[in-house]
Amino acid sequence: MKNFLLKHWIKITGVAVGTLGGYLYYHFVGCVSGTCPITSNPYNMMIYGALLGYLLFEMFSGSNKSVKTEKVRDVSEKNDDIDKYK
Repeated sequence: MKNFLLKHWIKITGVAVGTLGGYLYYHFVGCVSGTCPITSNPYNMMIYGALLGYLLFEMFSGSNKSVKTEKVRDVSEKNDDIDKYK
């Protein structure tokens, strides 16, 4: 459990911040008439905020950086192989 929390703490923080932000948006902005499908219900807005918080904070987790650099290296090696035959 401790390893899971240490590995995913940025994403968990994003969900918590997004949930709080979703509720605050509902409370202060919201939808007065009740016809808005997302902002008229605090639970829907909190789930939507949690999803956005997760996606936003997930961009800052550095778990996928090594995969991207390997793909770039593979492409550059293939280009070098092509240049040999010219």
